[in-house]
Amino acid sequence: MNIESSVRERYSQGAREIQATLCCPVSYDSSLLATLPDEILEKDYGCGDPSRYVKEGDVVLDLGSGGGKICYMAAQLVGSRGQVIGIDVNDDMLALARKYQAQMANRLGSDRVRFLKGYIQDLALDLDALETWLQKNPVRSQRDYAELRTWENNQRLNHPMIPDASVDLVISNCVLNLVSDHKKQQLVDEIFRVLKPGGRIAISDIISDKPVPAAMKLDAELWSGCLSGAFQEAEFLQSFAARGFRAVCYDKWEPEPWRVINGIEFRSVTLTALKDPIEASGQQHSLIYAGPFAEVMDESGCSYPRGERIRVTDAEYASLTSAAYRGAFIDPDSHSGAAPSSAACCSSPSKTENNGSDNGCCG
Repeated sequence: MNIESSVRERYSQGAREIQATLCCPVSYDSSLLATLPDEILEKDYGCGDPSRYVKEGDVVLDLGSGGGKICYMAAQLVGSRGQVIGIDVNDDMLALARKYQAQMANRLGSDRVRFLKGYIQDLALDLDALETWLQKNPVRSQRDYAELRTWENNQRLNHPMIPDASVDLVISNCVLNLVSDHKKQQLVDEIFRVLKPGGRIAISDIISDKPVPAAMKLDAELWSGCLSGAFQEAEFLQSFAARGFRAVCYDKWEPEPWRVINGIEFRSVTLTALKDPIEASGQQHSLIYAGPFAEVMDESGCSYPRGERIRVTDAEYASLTSAAYRGAFIDPDSHSGAAPSSAACCSSPSKTENNGSDNGCCG
């Protein structure tokens, strides 16, 4: 089975006519939907609403933007200072989204949305630019192919479609499960690359409670239907935590599965996470974990017993006091502006081995 071709054909059909089986029931903000063309609303396929994580002034990147529904919703939320970029590889979906760009720019008061052709697991390569190059440089020999590869590598390095650290928020709506398994790590890496320090993600997707067996992964209908390529529920979180994201969590979890196939539950979730706001500089602060648990551990292995003052670096401090942690940590010195008071270092196996270092604390 060619996963890419089956997905492309399924969603091309979805751009031409409504495909009811491609989406889960989702409630969206009706005030944001009111300005959208009916055709975009009718041919939208998703499983969640990542638009509710958009803030005014954000640069938003929508992976697998399809007909543009979430992009045009997000454009209303970012305001005139923000920008929304939609990435999709399907020509028919891109045509649908671009069809209404001028109309939506007029309704919004500015042209703040653009749609680019690319693979969501390779955000550096602009496929429109590739097609233009191929028209002038057709590949007919091994030498031509080598020149193509050289051009692609140069584009990724010197003219990336989405530059490093250029995006405030990456969103996606039921698309990561369409990427082949061997490219999913590259996908997570690319999301991390394009985010600014302190950047956020809000990924709505379908996950499975058990690993999907090989026989189901060979079913083109199940794969293009957002099922066979689903992350397993623990794997989804671990993939982002392992890459270096912080505050990785399921912010939304549908209690009822969307589908149950061969005893496997497939349900809609929304995963949120944060990229470290700043690089560690060695400065230290005190933090107290407020509860309700007796102790928690962060992604770097640092433990925080409830109520105890723990010394952390400025990078850890910026992360743990951000909105992503929802007020779980208290800065006991914030009222005075004084130097951090006496506190213990975080408890971590990796840190314990380095007690002789000048820092010896989290980060």
